[in-house]
Amino acid sequence: MSEPVEYPEGVVAARVINDEERAAEGALRPHDLTEFVGQTKVVAQLDLLLKAARVSDRTPDHILLAGPPGLGKTTLAMIVAAESGRTLRMSSGPAISHAGDLAALLSGIQEGEVLFIDEIHRIARSAEEMLYLAMEDFRIDIMVGKGVGATSIPLELPPFTLVGATTRSGSLAAPLRDRFGFTGHLEFYGEDELVEVVRRSAALLELTLNEDALVELASRSRGTPRIANRLLRRVRDYIQVHPEVDPLEATQSALGIYDVDSRGLDRLDRAYLETLGKRFNGGPAGLSSLAVSIGEDAETIETVVEPFLIREGLITRSSRGRVITSEGWNHLGISPTQAGYEPGATLL
Repeated sequence: MSEPVEYPEGVVAARVINDEERAAEGALRPHDLTEFVGQTKVVAQLDLLLKAARVSDRTPDHILLAGPPGLGKTTLAMIVAAESGRTLRMSSGPAISHAGDLAALLSGIQEGEVLFIDEIHRIARSAEEMLYLAMEDFRIDIMVGKGVGATSIPLELPPFTLVGATTRSGSLAAPLRDRFGFTGHLEFYGEDELVEVVRRSAALLELTLNEDALVELASRSRGTPRIANRLLRRVRDYIQVHPEVDPLEATQSALGIYDVDSRGLDRLDRAYLETLGKRFNGGPAGLSSLAVSIGEDAETIETVVEPFLIREGLITRSSRGRVITSEGWNHLGISPTQAGYEPGATLL
């Protein structure tokens, strides 16, 4: 019998913290469509799809949920399984690195089950081709042997519902995208919707926040419920340590400690904006030059930082480089002339 593995105290503590965070996040998830806040159109469409499947006693069509991270794609997949009265199996695109991984996943599926594949656009091409047949004909072909002696053995699958989630729907191959019976496009939340998300989550955490505190937290959550709930837990921590502080002041203080400013920009966002505005005189500036100056890799800058800044109207991207906008200058609190900005300056 193998000896139990002993981990350093720091590793154990980190695992406990991560488990607690995941448990806290799970506890805040809505359990049915009536509890789900926002995404009104997608919720109505899913409600009709699931009710029709129940009335006709059939398995719901395959569902593709597309949109930025943190908007509720995983939660909706769980709700689809719950409202269908079915078991949910979960996997992710990066975990399906070849056709054999998908075959192993599908071979054990039971009739009516819901299979959720997160980041489905990242599954291997060979697995994607196998998925076409599984989605359309509920069958896969398993290759046995190699070379000239290889044999294809068909495996019949029971009817199931595939729920795919993607942050890059354009990266999905057209044949895969076309096999989904319904595609729901999730959009960023408005401030009023986020206030309701935070209000519901605060009640579940038994945390009392006044309306000003709810609005303050929602306005800094970047239109994303996952971020709103994460910041709410940090506000809860602050209030637990400083119960005497007014809720609005506690919210502002907690978010200040965690470097989240009035528009939801974090440390890296502000470093980018300040570097573009002050070091590069507002731009235009090249991505690689900005990345080196900030000390982050270019992919992180392009995929994590810039989309939010562009959505907020703080920067623009062009063929000549990145340029700060008038809104960006206002957020920095300096004028373009103070920074030496010259429209049409040479690309750096």
